[in-house]
Amino acid sequence: MKINNSGLAVAVTLIGCWLAASAIAATSAHLTPAAIVADSTRPDADRALDAERHPAELLAFLKIKPGETVADVWPGDYWDRLFADAVGPKGKVYAVHLIEADKGEHKTTPPDGSMPLPDHPNVISASAHTNTFTLPVKADVIWIRQNYHDLYDKFVGPADVPAFDKGVYQALKPGGRFVVIDHAAPDGSGIADTDTLHRIDPAVVKKDMAAAGFKFVGESNVLRNPADDRTLLVFNPKVRGHTDQFVYVFQRP
Repeated sequence: MKINNSGLAVAVTLIGCWLAASAIAATSAHLTPAAIVADSTRPDADRALDAERHPAELLAFLKIKPGETVADVWPGDYWDRLFADAVGPKGKVYAVHLIEADKGEHKTTPPDGSMPLPDHPNVISASAHTNTFTLPVKADVIWIRQNYHDLYDKFVGPADVPAFDKGVYQALKPGGRFVVIDHAAPDGSGIADTDTLHRIDPAVVKKDMAAAGFKFVGESNVLRNPADDRTLLVFNPKVRGHTDQFVYVFQRP
């Protein structure tokens, strides 16, 4: 039997292209926010929190790309796993511990360079002093969730908040973004509720960031809750897990 080598070569080439395209499509699909959140290998304890944290919506809003560097200040394993999947194996996630905050909360600060999540080796521990904030490398995204208000409280120093904000600014690449999520206090209350209700007036955050040189570039309403009148302690069972939270994005020009 005579084999047509040219035809066979074309067939092999076409199959190879199809397989490559399929692999790229599968990889791209895996990196979508919905696919990351739907991953069945995520811990059950994490998945149980998805309804209140809206991770797919927030990841889609932030548009974190493969290969980027994300720094999670006051870190948590839940979000660090998601960020690690979003940036992929060529990206990095720094779990950034503020030394003063760890001391105030009686926590041990992990060694710099350690890997807190064995199943996500691209998550790396880093530590920083609040008033001289730095990172090992410049980041594309720096994120702080539900803890910005704590910077105004005594157990963190008290911190020099403008110095912290300037440090974050310098730790970002030009065009990099600082994401602040926190529990909203009543409008006009300033920082009166940071140590009592664990809330902060959203206007204070915008004012702080403008003073540090940031540009306000966006917000998401996915965590807003108009049923929360902002007067209860965030740990009160009536609102815990469902407080009115703002999601602000600021950019280093």
